[in-house]
Amino acid sequence: MSLLSLHSVSGSEDVKHSLALLFEEGRLPHAMILEGPQKERNGLAAALAKASVCTGPAERPCGKCPGCIKAKAGSHPDIFTLDGDADPRAFPIDAIRSIRSDAYIKPNEADCKVYLLYGAQNMSETSQNALLKVFEEPPENVRFLLTASSAAALLPTIRSRAQIFSLEAAREQSGVEPEYLKKLAAAVTAANETDLLFLTADLIKNKDRLRAVLSELLILIRDAAVLRSGGGACLSGQPETAAALGAGLTRGKLLALLDEVQKAQRALDRNANAALLVTALCANLRAAAGR
Repeated sequence: MSLLSLHSVSGSEDVKHSLALLFEEGRLPHAMILEGPQKERNGLAAALAKASVCTGPAERPCGKCPGCIKAKAGSHPDIFTLDGDADPRAFPIDAIRSIRSDAYIKPNEADCKVYLLYGAQNMSETSQNALLKVFEEPPENVRFLLTASSAAALLPTIRSRAQIFSLEAAREQSGVEPEYLKKLAAAVTAANETDLLFLTADLIKNKDRLRAVLSELLILIRDAAVLRSGGGACLSGQPETAAALGAGLTRGKLLALLDEVQKAQRALDRNANAALLVTALCANLRAAAGR
């Protein structure tokens, strides 16, 4: 029996334990969605891909066999990767159709083929529907590993045919007041733009608070998307605020809001001018919400 070694991968110990049991019992599902922070979800997916093509005698991935060496170099013929985190346009319909056709061809070297789809939250509904066809009638010896900031960003039909593993860690208190977030969420969809500009004015002077607000807002919007899609998990601890936000917006608009907050986080990490960043964020959030 081969053992799954995930000691070097960060993330939820409970999730890693569950995956190890499934792997050791030969019961890993043909399609998995790993949701959570990018580093953790992608690192775990990469480790699972390596373990899937590893030929080591005990723990996998062993890091020493030809399969592991090729996987590390990105040259294994049975691991196919599309990186939607690096390029949101990485999932054109032609690429998904190619995966669908290739999935029915036997593996080249390993016991199974692995399709690594990083950042699947950026996959269009058209591409997801094309992928769904191979999810519904999965060939043998094929494994799909999708990673996403939130599984709620994917179609319910995709989610229902894959096993979801959430890597969200226990959250520390950010110091952002729930009442402030409630007002902020309401201002995004308010009739006028002055409410949002007023609420975010002080963030220009305090980048630490701006970073905390962006993080909390991202989780709140994520919760709104989950509730809008029929889910029940609420990470923000503010189900009423999330429900109110989700009730007034379509799923597509909520995902567009998530994208705008993530763009602002990346800009802040690059030390962008806070005044310009906050002003652009306000405009972009309202535009994403259709206001």
